[in-house]
Amino acid sequence: MLPELTPEDLHARLQRGEDIQLIDVRQPEEYAYCRIGGSELIPLSELASRAEEIDPERPAVLICHHGVRSMQALAYLQHRHQLTNLLNLRGGIHAWSTRVDPNVPVY
Repeated sequence: MLPELTPEDLHARLQRGEDIQLIDVRQPEEYAYCRIGGSELIPLSELASRAEEIDPERPAVLICHHGVRSMQALAYLQHRHQLTNLLNLRGGIHAWSTRVDPNVPVY
């Protein structure tokens, strides 16, 4: 089982001011439509060439639409880049929109 956290857990950590890197692995058009504030876009297709943008010294939460692509990204980054600071957002931005921030559009 790969490490993950719920939208509520992420929200609580952000509210406490924890220094978390939010990495969105969706496509640019999805990111343009809606995103979690402060997130950085690194599309799954660019992850291999941009993995160094993920800071290994701070927690990084990977985000996609429903949590599937971000889980793939997490597995890849753990295996190929030996990153141990990663968490998957369970349910993705859809769960964030429906359970934490209704101002983030659902698609």
